[in-house]
Amino acid sequence: MAEFSPGLEGVVAAETAVSEVDGANGRLIYRGGYLIEDLVPVTTYEEVAYLLWHGELPDEKELDALRQQMAGARRLKDSARKTLMAMEASTDPMDVLRTVVSAQGASPSPARPSLDEAVALTAVFPTIVGGAYRRRQGKDPVEPREDLGHAANLLWCLEGSEPDPQKAHLVDTYLVLLADHGLNASTFAARVVASTGSDLTSCVVGAIAALKGPAHGGATLAARNMLDKIGSAENAERWLNEAHARHERFSGFGHRVYRTYDPRAKILREMARTAAPELHRTAARTEEVALKILHDAHPDRPNATNVDFWASVVLTGAGIPKELFTTIFATSRVAGWTAHVLESLSDLRLIRPASKWVGPEAGKKPAQLAKR
Repeated sequence: MAEFSPGLEGVVAAETAVSEVDGANGRLIYRGGYLIEDLVPVTTYEEVAYLLWHGELPDEKELDALRQQMAGARRLKDSARKTLMAMEASTDPMDVLRTVVSAQGASPSPARPSLDEAVALTAVFPTIVGGAYRRRQGKDPVEPREDLGHAANLLWCLEGSEPDPQKAHLVDTYLVLLADHGLNASTFAARVVASTGSDLTSCVVGAIAALKGPAHGGATLAARNMLDKIGSAENAERWLNEAHARHERFSGFGHRVYRTYDPRAKILREMARTAAPELHRTAARTEEVALKILHDAHPDRPNATNVDFWASVVLTGAGIPKELFTTIFATSRVAGWTAHVLESLSDLRLIRPASKWVGPEAGKKPAQLAKR
């Protein structure tokens, strides 16, 4: 029997051309061989979604066609809208997203996953996230707009007012950076569901469920909460030393794959300077102190800053409420989830790993049951 690997550490469970996380060298490679730092300055989320789905960047005509297709798929079906409005306004936004996505994708008979469905699911996420947030605020959801880009429409669905171009740029950059990231937990969950021959909506719902966990999608919120507790740059050293003495984890540091500074975090760190200057000052001092504490305590461990730390600052600068951070993560990652599902269809094989038996030796007799 193969050796047991907790968390499937080091186990190769899929072949993919969607993205590659080169942890040793701190590189994120998107489909086609593009480094993330080369894509961010010149692409929008729609272009990156096209890249993940098709394997190449779109030309002007292809991009225009995709934008039109996405714009036309932003509205909720009647059943999905009724589901949204029937849920308690205080419901966790990720629970709303999971439930309404399920209602949006419900059909008389499950169909084989398709690119058109991938586009439609990606397009409707801002409508659901915006509707969930507005209901939490005691407001009615607004209808999505077809004249706006994906990031700007997300802000419109949240705020119901003309989106600020600079904030839309911040959100768009975040969406590009988080669109895919190798075989992470939620992507693996989507591929597991896909391997059973299930429909695309079920794959995405499974991925949302995995992302909701605090060990995966909740890390950005945890980083923001930590910065809130620290409060100021001047308080960072005292707070972090006291937290370390209590053996508390520093949110936003360390990564399962990266052995060096997360390349996405580098990009967001620079953006944070102008996105949220005061919070950036607190975060920069926090990072400086945290990295020193971690290095002194564990000089042999890679504890570099990860994307969640600086994402929490940039999303704040973009006006995104922190309770929505995980849903915004999902709004980005859905392009990657669907790209992986579509890729897996070419060689569909049921994912069924083995387990290691740690129970007693077989042969125990149910004597107490025989006396009944």
